[in-house]
This record gives sequence, structure tokens and C-alpha cells, in this order.
Amino acid sequence: MTKPAIAGPTAVGFRSERGPVLVAVMLSTGLVALDSTIIATAVPSIVRDLGGFSQFPWLFSIYLLTQAVTVPLYGKFADVLGRKPVMFFGIAVFLLGSVLCGAAWSMPVLIAARAVQGIGAGAVQPISMTMIGDLYTVKERARVQGYVASVWAIASVIGPTLGGVFAEYLTWRWIFFVNLPLGAIAVWMLARKFNENVERSKHRIDYTGAALLTIGCSLLILGLLEGGVAWGWGSAPSVLIFVVAAAMLAGFVFVERRAAEPVLPLWVFSKRTLIGGNLTALVVGAVMMGLSSYLPTYAQGVLGTGALAAGFALAALTIGWPIAASLSGRVYMRIGFRDTALIGSGIVVLGTVLIAMLSQHSTLWEAAAAAFVLGAGLGLASSPTVVAVQSTVGWDRRGVVTATNMFSRSMGSAVGAAVFGAIANATLASRFDHPPAAVAGHLPPSVDATSLVLGGKAEGTPAVTEFIRGALFDATHHVFLALVVVGALGVVGLLLMPRRTEELTFV
Repeated sequence: MTKPAIAGPTAVGFRSERGPVLVAVMLSTGLVALDSTIIATAVPSIVRDLGGFSQFPWLFSIYLLTQAVTVPLYGKFADVLGRKPVMFFGIAVFLLGSVLCGAAWSMPVLIAARAVQGIGAGAVQPISMTMIGDLYTVKERARVQGYVASVWAIASVIGPTLGGVFAEYLTWRWIFFVNLPLGAIAVWMLARKFNENVERSKHRIDYTGAALLTIGCSLLILGLLEGGVAWGWGSAPSVLIFVVAAAMLAGFVFVERRAAEPVLPLWVFSKRTLIGGNLTALVVGAVMMGLSSYLPTYAQGVLGTGALAAGFALAALTIGWPIAASLSGRVYMRIGFRDTALIGSGIVVLGTVLIAMLSQHSTLWEAAAAAFVLGAGLGLASSPTVVAVQSTVGWDRRGVVTATNMFSRSMGSAVGAAVFGAIANATLASRFDHPPAAVAGHLPPSVDATSLVLGGKAEGTPAVTEFIRGALFDATHHVFLALVVVGALGVVGLLLMPRRTEELTFV
């Protein structure tokens, strides 16, 4: 059993101990946040040096995959071993992956190194949120989570710019090497300021359950990410992957019912507060994936802006989020977690409707304003549910419930990537299969023709350009309509939460 030496404001002052720990947590989060955005603008340089253009999507997929499947494991280990060693392990593995990425000599090696990075990143975000739950009171957590959320806002603005600078003036390898000093500072500050009292006792690690969960979730996310892309949804590989994934997860449930110390206790799926909070996280992950993937495509391909301007539109989302998250604490202390999150979910639905109302003749400012509204709703819906989930259990279970919430968000991102990608690809394929006679003979033989209008370019004849922009608008518009449906499902999920959240007891 482990217990924190720093338990809240009564134990230590914000400026003396909690402040430096918060800075270290924000730096650790910054590693993951920056790495999620900085690589995008460097892909052309990486492909030019290493080759493997057809493989580069795996740079993102493998990172998301390994990060998602390891989150529940870290949550359990944090409750058994303490937050500090798990956080140190995650940062160390992430930095090792960064070194391997920077030294990669081929695309397969770089993909493998990104998998290592994802394994490390799987510890950083959930343990960061768990440490905040340990150090700060319920009233303080929303404000502090707003600070952490602002790290993502900063990363979304400077990440693509910094990646472009490194790729153009130095080398893309510095995109990964820049993580080393940031990680070293975070480890140094945590080692000095974050203390835990660890009571040594015997624990039975559920290795069988961990293996079944990892393999089952890996196959499930793999099938969702690559279905309809690498193979057809109804093809033999797709069916085989989903069947084996289902068998592994069924075996996991069977093992967890009998495990002395399950890696992911099944009670996290049996309480209304936890179910509602995890469903909200699932929706948040899906909405974030849909908007971050297709709003820049809409801005560049439909409105004709450059990559930097498209990044500005998306940055509005991550500006609205921390502002709303910081203010949510005052609201939920008055009206409760669920009602505050319901207000946020209502704003999310409004934001998705505004996004869906964007036309081919909308302005970039209109897109940014809609993204800001959506971000504010996500901040107001996400933060109260995370705090509610953490408040239902004691310290020794906070790691598990926080990690499960982060896992749900990752699964939402994976499912969103698959569903929204299928919608966009099906729309584009339909349009390109039936082009007008005036452009039929002038289009490249695949939907790769969309690259002719991305990044502010307008290559080809005016008729071809107009047709491609119209096809891209249809594809992104259909994705935005799907976001409205997902946002509405978030409201339904929140209605499962009780209005009053009390600490749960388990026997």
C-alpha cells in the first residue's frame, strides 16, 4: 500500500511544494502534447530522408495504439507501487523512444521507435491527472486541470511551427531530441519535490489479465484504425482481427472476475458515476479526433488557406478548453458535477452544429469561432467528470479510475478515427467515381488528387480545382454532421450519472 506524503493544502503550501510539482506535471504533459503536434509538419522531410510514404500513417497509428492499451496497466501499477516510480518509468521509456526516433535509419525503425514512445506516453497523462487528484482539493482541481489543459493549447500553436522550423532549417531529428532536456527537468523537479510514503507489502500482479487486455485492445484498435484503409471492413483479415479481439477481451473478463488483484477491476464499469464519466471521455476523444483531423483539411482544401492559418482555426479549440476548465470548478461547487457537465455538453452540441453549418464560402474566423465554442463546451464537460470520477474513490483506487477515464478517451479517439475516416473516404470515393465530364479526364486516378488543393495550393485547371474543393467540402461536412450525433450521445451518457456524487465503498 502506498500513500502520498503530500495530500493537500493542509499538508503543504502551494508555493513551497505543490507549485513545483505542478510545473513538473505540466512539463511531463508537454512532452506528450508537443509530440502529438510537432511531427505533423515534418512528415514530408521524414519521408524524403527515409522513404516509405505508404507507411507514414503508422507513425501516428502505432503511437495511439501503444499509448491506449498501456493506460489501464499504469493506473493499476500507480495504485500498487505509487505514482512516482510509474511516472519516472513512463518518462524514461518516452525519452528512450525519442532517442530511438531521432536515430532511426529507416521508416520501419522509426515506426518501432514511435511504439516505444507510445508505451511511455501511456503513463504520463493518466498519472499526471492522478497526481493532481492527490495534491489538490475537489474545489481546486478544475482550476489546476485548466493549467494542464493550457499545455495542450500552447503545444497546438507552437508544435507545428517548431516542427516546420526544425525540418526546414536544422533536421527533423531534433523534433525528437528536443524532448530530452524537457524530460530531464521534469524528472529532476519531481525527484526533489514529490514525496510518497511507500508501505511495503506483497502484491499479486495480474499478468494474465494484463496480457489479455493488451492483446485484445491492441487488435481492436488496430482493426478500427486500419479497417477500410489497409483492408476492407468485410475482408478476412478484418473479420479475423475482430473475432480474436473479442475472444481475448472475453477471456479478460473471465480472468478479472477471479483475480485477487485485477489489473482493471470490473467494478469501474458497474457504478453510474464511473460509467457516465467514462462515456463522456469516450465522446470527448471522438470529438477531438474528428475536429483535429478534418477542420484543418476543411480550412486548407475548401477555404484555400495555408497550413499555418488552418492551425490557427484549430488552436481556437484548445484556447476555449482551458478557459472553460479553469472556470468549471466554481460552477460544479454550486450546482454539482453532472449538471455542470450537462451545460458543457449542451455547448458541445451547439459547437458541433456551428461546425456543421460551415459552408464553402464561410470565413476562417467563422470556423475558428465555432471551434472556440466547441472547445469551451469540452472543457466544461470534461473537467467536472474527471473530478467526479476521482471523487468517488479513495487514494488507493484513484489511479485505476483516472486511467480508465483516460483509456476511454483514447478508445474514443481510435473509434472516431475509424468512423470519421470511413465517412470521409466513402464520400470522396463516391464523388471521384462519378466526376463531371469536364474534369473526368484531368483527375489523378485516386483520391490523392485532394493534395492538389491542400496547403493553400490550387494546382490544375479551375474546373478540376473547383470539383476537388467541392468533394472535400462534402467529405468534411459529412464528418461534421457525424460530430453533431456524437455530441448528442454525450448528453445521453451524462444522464446516467447521479446528480449527487458520493465516495463509493467496495468490499
